[in-house]
Amino acid sequence: MRIGELAARSGVSVRALRYYEEQGLLEANRSDSGQRHYPESAVDRVQLIQMLYAAGLSSRTIAELLPCVEAKVSTPESRARLAAERDRIDTQIAALTRTRDRLDAVIAFSGSPDSGCTWIADPHVPAQASHFASRDRNG
Repeated sequence: MRIGELAARSGVSVRALRYYEEQGLLEANRSDSGQRHYPESAVDRVQLIQMLYAAGLSSRTIAELLPCVEAKVSTPESRARLAAERDRIDTQIAALTRTRDRLDAVIAFSGSPDSGCTWIADPHVPAQASHFASRDRNG
């Protein structure tokens, strides 16, 4: 398949696919005219690359891990690298959870008469529904 079709099927821009190729994450065969052609398996590979990027892995880390994933070879080094990445993600999740909890506290406090904030009702929410929603959030 050509690069445009791979982009459409994988939900990734053509520019991103070219970048993946530059980084050694994706390979294309070239036609005599220089057009890129990808195997059917490239769709799954691109989706895996996207998942790994979304998890915060760098292109270097992805390049190191992809051969192990595709060959279905698990080495102590690859397992250690994956575990380290998982731990890094767990740390980010914990930090985001703390941030969300603090925001919840600020939201709850700002809805309280003790906050000193001027409370302006949402014009799109009936007063009774707004009252019940704040009561449900605050217990």
